[in-house]
Amino acid sequence: MSEVKFSKDHEWILPDGDEATVGITKHATEMLGDIVFAELPDKGSNVEKDGTAGVVESTKAASDVYTPVSGEVLDINQIIVDDPSKINEDPEGSAWFFKLKMKDVSELESLMNKDEYDKFAKENAS
Repeated sequence: MSEVKFSKDHEWILPDGDEATVGITKHATEMLGDIVFAELPDKGSNVEKDGTAGVVESTKAASDVYTPVSGEVLDINQIIVDDPSKINEDPEGSAWFFKLKMKDVSELESLMNKDEYDKFAKENAS
């Protein structure tokens, strides 16, 4: 199984060959608070590395969701659109946001591993 990678925008990505699953981190949900709305990209749409791929809104704030790599959206998690509170329950598991076919797998190299991300999140906690 491939290693989960993390972005500085608090997204995680789990690669599987040239496909990957993307979501937001537990740290992001803790900063946002109770999530009440999620908007995901359309299936078949193309997303660019570090580009906006969706929106989450909480009782405290709205935040863009960025994509850590470029690719084509293969699937979205309708469960979190129908019930956004699921994102707070399991942000790095069943509450994934979308799956994509990566355009350039080497884009993963610019992302952090779990230890690097945990250190980054701790240093940048506000």
